[in-house]
Amino acid sequence: MNLSSKIYVAGHKGMAGSGVLRHLKSIGYENLITRDRSELNLTNQAAVETFFANEKPEVVIMAAAKVGGIYANNIYPASFLYENLAIATNTVNAASISGTERFLFLGSSCIYPKFASQPIKESSLLTDMLEPTNEAYAIAKIAGLKLCEYYRKQYGVLFHSLMPTNLYGQGDNYHPENSHLLPALIGRFHEATVANRESVTIWGTGTPRRELMNVDDLAEAITHVLSLEDPPDLINAGTGVDHSIMEIAEIVKRVVGFEGEIKTDPSKPDGTPRKLLDVSLLKKHGWSSGIPLEKGIADTYEWYLQERESGNLRSV
Repeated sequence: MNLSSKIYVAGHKGMAGSGVLRHLKSIGYENLITRDRSELNLTNQAAVETFFANEKPEVVIMAAAKVGGIYANNIYPASFLYENLAIATNTVNAASISGTERFLFLGSSCIYPKFASQPIKESSLLTDMLEPTNEAYAIAKIAGLKLCEYYRKQYGVLFHSLMPTNLYGQGDNYHPENSHLLPALIGRFHEATVANRESVTIWGTGTPRRELMNVDDLAEAITHVLSLEDPPDLINAGTGVDHSIMEIAEIVKRVVGFEGEIKTDPSKPDGTPRKLLDVSLLKKHGWSSGIPLEKGIADTYEWYLQERESGNLRSV
């Protein structure tokens, strides 16, 4: 991939895609293709094939997906499986037919077994059962990365996958029910601070551990992996450090300035007990995360306040 490459960033309005697009522009890439959902429905096979035939992107960064937290994954499993599976099959096949030189598929750490040995190596894939609360999403993502692996094996195309850990940062979704861990915490602590409440309640026991990676770190990791001549079929991207949900809540509390108490609600699901990715393979290939968690959360809260003030905060 070079500065003149024609690059299609799918999902450019989501957190990961917008971070990638922002980073590519900042380092001099200009030949960038984007389409929003109203312009191109990636679950529509005919529309996707027409788009690839007409545009013929040389590089594809597949950051488009239907995403959500524990609540959304539990309530809408059929939608998560169907839409993400359709996105993967349509884009991988159309890219192969149209002559795309390189295709990077973004997965998720939820593809790994619920009780995988920690930190989780790429070789843990398909060795045990998945976490039930996001099984549908995980199955679709596993199918997508396997499509890339097998298209590479059968057709010789350079299609490969990168598995990010839990992401946060600019462009995140602050929907009150469908948001992920960090935006949910930021929203709750901010509202509690404004309302001068005495406490904030977090889901579950607060003991599960999560690894959080800033989306700007991910964007750098993606461009680095795309610079590798012979990348692994599957490579993890994360920080290599995790924290308990209670510890993360304490950081958010400090950043927001909330002075009340943090309570837990054990009646709500905890999800996977721990998800820490083994990032030794990515380090071996020359890249490591560089944004400390508290600084990243502080930057994210500043962005949140600006977006909230301007009325542009994403909450879908």
